[in-house]
Amino acid sequence: MSDRPKLKIELTTFDKIMEILGCIFMIALWSMTINSYNQLPDIIPTHFNLKGEVDGYGEKWMVLLVASIATILFLAMTFLNKFPHRFNYLTVITKDNALRQYTIATRVIRFLKILMVAIFLLTTYQTIKQSNRNTDDLGLENKSYEILGENT
Repeated sequence: MSDRPKLKIELTTFDKIMEILGCIFMIALWSMTINSYNQLPDIIPTHFNLKGEVDGYGEKWMVLLVASIATILFLAMTFLNKFPHRFNYLTVITKDNALRQYTIATRVIRFLKILMVAIFLLTTYQTIKQSNRNTDDLGLENKSYEILGENT
């Protein structure tokens, strides 16, 4: 690994768009969390089972914890992406294939960042939505049962 070339990967337009999209999702997550925090009840849903039913509750500060965890993961993945020569690859990295392998690897990390923040954003949205209603599920009605292959 020590003999791997250290290259500076130039971002393409697509890479820049992915970075911007990740930042937009992160800003949306924090905006939604901060804007709704004062309207949340003291106890909020913190976990949903496969049927979309609430099966865990916690204090409202936990919504801030979720956004904080997403931010830490986002920043860690951004930092990690600066060192593609340290990644684990399935092939031997040479001077000839380094640029291609590093480019692919850093794009995968960018995609994972977007996906991770999107998942945190959607779960926070559902938590806030359910906190302000008097229901104990995600409002999926019978659709969740159809997904699980159950008939009710």
